[in-house]
Amino acid sequence: MRYLRWLSIEAKIFNVGSYRRANTPKPTADFFDTTNPEGERLRRAAAEAAVDDMIKWFAADGGVIAILDATNSTKARRRWIRDRCSAEGIETLFVESKCDDQKLIKSNITEVKTTSPDYVGQDPEVAVQDFLNRIRNYEKVYQTIDSDEEGYTYIQLIDVGKHCIINQIRDYLESRVVYYLMNLHIKPRSIWLSRHGESEYNLVGKIGGDSNISPRGEAYARALPGLVKKSAGDRKLTLWTSTYRRTSQTAHYLDYEKLEWKALDEIDSGICDGLTYQEIEEQFPEDFKARDEDKYNYRYRGGESYRDVVIRLEPIIMEIERSENIMIIAHQAVVRCIYAYFMNVPQDQSPWMEVPLHTLIKLTPKAYSTYEERFPANIPAVSTFRERGSSARLN
Repeated sequence: MRYLRWLSIEAKIFNVGSYRRANTPKPTADFFDTTNPEGERLRRAAAEAAVDDMIKWFAADGGVIAILDATNSTKARRRWIRDRCSAEGIETLFVESKCDDQKLIKSNITEVKTTSPDYVGQDPEVAVQDFLNRIRNYEKVYQTIDSDEEGYTYIQLIDVGKHCIINQIRDYLESRVVYYLMNLHIKPRSIWLSRHGESEYNLVGKIGGDSNISPRGEAYARALPGLVKKSAGDRKLTLWTSTYRRTSQTAHYLDYEKLEWKALDEIDSGICDGLTYQEIEEQFPEDFKARDEDKYNYRYRGGESYRDVVIRLEPIIMEIERSENIMIIAHQAVVRCIYAYFMNVPQDQSPWMEVPLHTLIKLTPKAYSTYEERFPANIPAVSTFRERGSSARLN
């Protein structure tokens, strides 16, 4: 959902477990036994309520992709979902995850399920055992999706993407979802984000350009290895920078494999490149006002908008998702866009986030959220943050 919304595709999750918890907050594995008629009735009611709300969302709110988060482990259940959706003109794409690696299953349960609302406050070992029992109940009736279900669109992810089977993918949106799913993994990892050290342009309030870092920016570059060591320990990182001098200079003292990405270059400010915000306001007052009103969609004359930056960053996001520990040294707009993806920040808010210089941000994706830590270098730098309706502040 975060990925789709980040790409401006309206998406929403309908989690059947959330509907079920309204009546059965913390069930044991016995609730999921198919020979338990009351459990079966309540689970069916939750599924029906979720699907009803999903269909209403498509009709009333202009939804594009709904994610029906449920087990759907029998052919009869999948047929029911497909028939309900088909009657409303909604196409279905089933996603099946198959895994027989017991070590991987147990680590995933420990990481994900013991932190789910079903097990809040419970002993983790008891929660793991209960969920393993729940899986055994699912296995009694489980039917894999296969060629018998003629005409179904689906993707099977086997052992967390080691093998993938794709069937009848028909359009662009389906292909984007499949491409994204094929690049995911569940190995523990973190992403480190930093802007370049303070630059000569930062000191005078100019935007864009390819200036060098200032003496204080150089001090940050020298301090950065210590900050990374503090937050990453001895983990092996891959370091990505833009093609501009100020990012490569900031990365100079870091002893990691380094890759330059054109896609990580700062937002192209077009004819405003090299100007201060005050000069932009004086020379292009209508543009300055339009950007304040809709900063995400405003495109500099001859340059880019934040929406354009997101589009060119999509391959970067996909590469981050398929990788493990990545550090990125980039620019204010680019860091904002990447941060917004992981932290699920709405588009209209992301261009106005304050991302200070000389600060290392560590993001650690978890099952239900992304955990954030910040490591300031305590090296002074100007503030390049400009509030809506103001000129640049230089501190």
